[in-house]
Amino acid sequence: MKINLTDTARLLHDAQTVILTSHIRPDGDSIGSTLGLMHFLRSLGKEARVLIDDELPRTFRVLPGLDTIERPEEGQRYTADLLVVCDVELRRTGAVVPSVDALRVLNIDHHVTNDEEAEYLYLDPSRAATCEIICEIIREMGGTCSLDMATCLYTGIATDTGFFRFSNTTPHTMRTAADLIEIGVKPNIISVAMEMKSYDEVMAQVRAIRNLEMFYDGKVAAVFIDEERAKEVKTTEGLLDKLRVIEGTQIVFFMKWLEHDTYRVSMRSKGVNVSRIAQEFDGGGHIRAAGCTLHAPFDEARSMILAAIGRALSE
Repeated sequence: MKINLTDTARLLHDAQTVILTSHIRPDGDSIGSTLGLMHFLRSLGKEARVLIDDELPRTFRVLPGLDTIERPEEGQRYTADLLVVCDVELRRTGAVVPSVDALRVLNIDHHVTNDEEAEYLYLDPSRAATCEIICEIIREMGGTCSLDMATCLYTGIATDTGFFRFSNTTPHTMRTAADLIEIGVKPNIISVAMEMKSYDEVMAQVRAIRNLEMFYDGKVAAVFIDEERAKEVKTTEGLLDKLRVIEGTQIVFFMKWLEHDTYRVSMRSKGVNVSRIAQEFDGGGHIRAAGCTLHAPFDEARSMILAAIGRALSE
């Protein structure tokens, strides 16, 4: 059931014990929104914890409270007055949602592809990041951001907008970021932390880019990372930013091996609605940035995603 901002604030106000979670393969917005809201709820005297069913990228070590995030233990049950799922629909949280017994479930999201299956859903696709929504919720509840909250929330907004370069950046986004900077957030520290890579990670991405392929008369640039190449390419963070600058491209993407006959696809677009492509494979995201998981042998998965992109371009 869709609810408004006031109802969302009321649910959070009435709960004393809260579990927060987000999607597997967490990014800046998922980690920033859960941590930022956790810090705020704890400041109100509530018992709040974050469970995320995946490894956390080391680039986010700059975020206050990152070390408090827990990974659900197999077979363990968790209880709470309220389960809050941030930045994704319920089905993409791994083992978290099935392991939590909560009186109420609240979904806070900004993705237009949200399946709207949550008991309570606050969805605002006009916001560039879920962290932008969390800032509005805090204001609605009469609260103010501490520096720890602001650091987490700014990081989510900055990363989901490509540090304010993507088309989802709005005047409201910039005003929200400015408010967080006034609290004391240092944008340079966040940007340096997010961009930092080891020598091995840089060289692995160089090797990945050497396998760049072009399709559809130069409108599509792609990197395919099979099981053998995945042994070298441990991180793909920032890879698409390097591809999207290629002149004439409409869509850039990579397909990376995760496990047997399972591949992760991440896409960026300059015009085509890639969220529709992702939805064909039970994925989701934004109009200009989306992702999905393919379950097929490498050659078949490659053909599947290229065909779907071709159809989208022809439309």
